[in-house]
Amino acid sequence: MRAVLIPAALLLVATPGLSAQGAPAAKAASPSLQWGPAPPVFPPGAKMAVVSGDPSKAGLFTVELSLPDGYRFPPHFHPTDEAVEVKQGTFLFAMGDKFDAAQLKGMSVGEKGSVPANSHHFAQAKGPTVVAVTAMGPFAMTYVNPADDPRRPKP
Repeated sequence: MRAVLIPAALLLVATPGLSAQGAPAAKAASPSLQWGPAPPVFPPGAKMAVVSGDPSKAGLFTVELSLPDGYRFPPHFHPTDEAVEVKQGTFLFAMGDKFDAAQLKGMSVGEKGSVPANSHHFAQAKGPTVVAVTAMGPFAMTYVNPADDPRRPKP
C-alpha cells in the first residue's frame, strides 16, 4: 500500500465507532463553484470543486464532490480525520477492507458524519449525489487493495 498526496479530498462517515449528526436540510452544490473532473486518484466520473483552503497544502480545506448514480469508492483510508455532509442525493457507506454492498448504510441530505484517520471505508452514490468533505491537508488517500487505484495500469 502506498499513500498518495493529491489536490483533492474524499470522505466518509457514520457507523459504529464513528460520529454522525443529523441536520435539517442542506443546500445542493453551489453553481458558483469552479467544477472540474476529480483528480485521477478517484475513479472516473466524479467532479470536484474546492470550497475553501488548498487540499495539497497543510491546513483545513473543504471540497465538494459531485457523484453520478452508482459511483463507487473502493475501500481506502486517509491519514487524517474527515468530515462529510450530504448536499444532494443519498451517500451510502460502510467500514471494511472489501466492498460489500450488503453492508452499506445511507446518509440523506443534511446529514453529517466523520471518519477517524486510518479507518478503512468504502462508499457509493445512490442517485446523483453531492457531498462536502472537510479535512486537514495535505490530502492523502491509500487504497486497501492497490489494484483499486485508478492510476494503476490494468493487466
